[in-house]
Amino acid sequence: MSKKIAIIGSGNIGLSLAKGLVKADFAQAADITLTRRNINHLKSYAEAGFKVSNHNKQAVEAADVVILAVLPQQLNLVLDEIQASIVPAKHLVISVISGVSCAAVRAKLGDDVEVIRVMPNTAIAIGQSMTCMASDNASAENIEEVTRMFETVGSVVKINEDLMTSATALCACGIAFFLRAIRAASQGGVEIGFHADEALKMAVQTAKGAADLLLLNATHPETEIDKVTSPKGCTIAGLNEMEHNGFSSSLIKGIKLSALKAGNLYTKEG
Repeated sequence: MSKKIAIIGSGNIGLSLAKGLVKADFAQAADITLTRRNINHLKSYAEAGFKVSNHNKQAVEAADVVILAVLPQQLNLVLDEIQASIVPAKHLVISVISGVSCAAVRAKLGDDVEVIRVMPNTAIAIGQSMTCMASDNASAENIEEVTRMFETVGSVVKINEDLMTSATALCACGIAFFLRAIRAASQGGVEIGFHADEALKMAVQTAKGAADLLLLNATHPETEIDKVTSPKGCTIAGLNEMEHNGFSSSLIKGIKLSALKAGNLYTKEG
């Protein structure tokens, strides 16, 4: 019998996870309960076979795996609400909340509760997430199970928990950074003569090809860059102009600031 999953806080990440798990046949929609204050926002998911609820306590009681996907500022209220329903011997708790440690979750739910902290990104909905995972008390069996769960919807890397906010910036926020780079490339394409739809398609496929070169060849970006830069050529001229205007440094600074912000999301509100 497949395990019952409750996703507490069905916003973008929670819904992306639900769709990804079903798409990958890891779970049936009927085994996943989605909670949200206003369940009218979940109407299409109910029609697709998911269970929907605005009662977190009941959802937890019916589940084996509890996935916390609320905003960091909402977490303490939710943990207070479900604490009495958590049974350490039964429940595995997975947190996908930025900036919240496993210890902080256990401080509310009890020291005996196994907590695994996971940071996917929205590409989980199409099976292409880069998911980072950490825990300070989960069993090897549960670590393996959660790894399998998230491997069905992308790649998984197990890291030390003190790097989780950094992983948030690089992988979760990073989706937006790379999307913005693709948008900028497509805008450049329009300026040099292509229609907007043509330029976007060309930029998207070029970005995908660049990523696949690194994934499939296991090479460093500069190795692939060297293959397309020739002396006095147009590629190196464009690259150097971008660097003169802070292309790499602005991306690095953005990642650093996002990591700082991610680490403060929960503690700022207490």
